Amino acid sequence: MRLRNLILWDIRFQAKYGFYFLYAVLTVLYVVLLFALPMDLRRKAAAILIFSDPAAMGMFFMGAVILLEKSQKIPCAFAVSPVKAAEYILAEVISFGAISEIVALVIAVAAGVSNLPGVLIGTLFSSVMFTLLGMIVAAKIKSLNQFVLGTVPFEIICFVPAILYLFGMLPEWMQYVPQVWCMGLIAQIDQSIMGIVWYAMLILLLFFVAYRNIERMWNSMGGAKL
Repeated sequence: MRLRNLILWDIRFQAKYGFYFLYAVLTVLYVVLLFALPMDLRRKAAAILIFSDPAAMGMFFMGAVILLEKSQKIPCAFAVSPVKAAEYILAEVISFGAISEIVALVIAVAAGVSNLPGVLIGTLFSSVMFTLLGMIVAAKIKSLNQFVLGTVPFEIICFVPAILYLFGMLPEWMQYVPQVWCMGLIAQIDQSIMGIVWYAMLILLLFFVAYRNIERMWNSMGGAKL
């Protein structure tokens, strides 16, 4: 029940501050861009757009979400409420994942992608990874500039290898790297099932770090246990 309420609260919060409107506009722009490209480039362009924007939405916006929550003293309320850090993290992951899936579906349909389930699975996996990364950075920052600077290394590490792999510029063993594996799913490149093992290990690690960081943030605002 608490998790459901947290998810609904996140959706209302994101809608209130214009996240959905922004992505409605961006989605229209992306679709126009795709239709302007030749058919032979459209699917790769769609894969890059999906991986670098809707799938990575959580990493881009977690800083804004947490800073807005801090400005409204919401973490103080969480710190003294029955809400657990794990529930908060899951709610953010699910709410951002839902937007990512909708935007990715529209872009994939516009690009004429045939394997929509594969694209949606790859987008969901990518969204979980990026949202956790964004949360890890966001829990430690005090300004949006700090968040932007803090996410730059993750953006380079995640985006550059994935895009190079899409164009066949990396060795085959790189397909097991989690971000590259996710790009392969989105781009409909045959992937080894072993990739999910490395992905799962990374997600467990990121969840643990995000959990610790969110707990520290809440405790620093008066939620320390006696």
